[in-house]
Amino acid sequence: MKKVTAYQNKKVLVLGLAKSGVHAALLLHKLGALVTVNDKKPLSENVEAQQLVEEGIRVIAGSHPLALLDEDFSLMVKNPGIPYSNPMVQRAQELKLPIITEPELAYEVLEGEMVAVTGSNGKTTTTTLISLMLNESQPTPRAFVAGNIGVPATEVAQKIEPGQTMVTELSSFQLLGTTELDPHIAVLTNIYEAHLDYHGNRHNYVEAKMNIVKNQTPEDYFVVNWDNEEWRGLSQRTRGQIVPFSRQNLSQEGSYLQDGWLYFRGEKICTAKTIKIPGQHNVENALAAIAVAKLKGVSNQAIINVLSTFAGVRHRIQFVEEWENRRFYNDSKATNIEATTVALQSFEQPLDLIAGGLDRGFVFDELVPLLKKHVRTMVVYGETADLMRDAGEKAGLEKIVKVDDLVVATREAINLSKPDEVILLSPAAASWDQFHTFEERGDLFIKTVEQLTNQVEEPEK
Repeated sequence: MKKVTAYQNKKVLVLGLAKSGVHAALLLHKLGALVTVNDKKPLSENVEAQQLVEEGIRVIAGSHPLALLDEDFSLMVKNPGIPYSNPMVQRAQELKLPIITEPELAYEVLEGEMVAVTGSNGKTTTTTLISLMLNESQPTPRAFVAGNIGVPATEVAQKIEPGQTMVTELSSFQLLGTTELDPHIAVLTNIYEAHLDYHGNRHNYVEAKMNIVKNQTPEDYFVVNWDNEEWRGLSQRTRGQIVPFSRQNLSQEGSYLQDGWLYFRGEKICTAKTIKIPGQHNVENALAAIAVAKLKGVSNQAIINVLSTFAGVRHRIQFVEEWENRRFYNDSKATNIEATTVALQSFEQPLDLIAGGLDRGFVFDELVPLLKKHVRTMVVYGETADLMRDAGEKAGLEKIVKVDDLVVATREAINLSKPDEVILLSPAAASWDQFHTFEERGDLFIKTVEQLTNQVEEPEK
């Protein structure tokens, strides 16, 4: 970890906990800052806050008092999930208090190299593939995943040594709070329309994403999806070296698919059939990872070893099990229409789709052609159940059932399914109407499938 003295005796407010807030507070405390943590959950119910108190860190819990900002703080480290419309954040902006997110703090103490991955879809799979490729055939790990993938960057950065790499998944929420962050290799998988309830409009969302390259230098690299005109245009935002990846073979300056083979700058790596995880989107994820791996000097055989064995990221078109000639897939991470579009296109077998979740004001007409082509039956639940049912009716599906919750939806999908079909959870909506996280939603689906297919007691709703 780099020796950083800038925070000694500086008053810093950490707004919002969860894992990233906890580790940010602990790191700032280690760096000599006078840390105050503010979290809305009451202290009596807040185990994380209690642990920080035991470490000697000041915690104010139970509410977000605006008067707290009357204290002379030098910096706010904001939990990425707290929107900028929050009164505490707005007041901090009025006071011109600098606001960052936890990955920015991690970058300041990082001694090794950062590879950073962002995009609307494919971030987690690409981040995981990169780390596996960098570590393949190495006697000891040299790459460690961090960030939005579920491991706080401030926790990992402290352990990274010179010569090692932190492969960091970064969301638009996190990138909006960066100032100096400069990944040696930045990756943009794609940009669709997402999180507009947080950012306000698509322009703001794109601007947040592109913070990933704003500090790059000519010695850095920007690995960017070349199969969309907008994304090609965004590549001009970097001062780094542009390395395209293209499933449509629109550029051979980086990694690309040609005649069923994956290449990097004219060098044949392996066939696309080597990739174990299904779907054309995973060809794109593999191409992005190959570009990074080749820039980092990874051998073709190491790349092949990873692509031929990697079975997928949990909650992202994740194979669960096969039962009575039916295959179950958990795609709980499909929190938007684009992600479900990708999932529907990944299968040739007829689908029994489970969908629904938080209503963000979208309609699902965009899915109608794909529902018509790939889906035989659909079970809908959650706040968007009626909207999803409308899309299914427009697609002329054979059967659509509306239920109250995911457990019942899973049971109904099994009842509706036929042999040689796929039962797919791909909600096309966020989980927050009934769950805290998409992970919680996916875990319940897996548990429900396992219990129902083994004919044991039905899980609690």
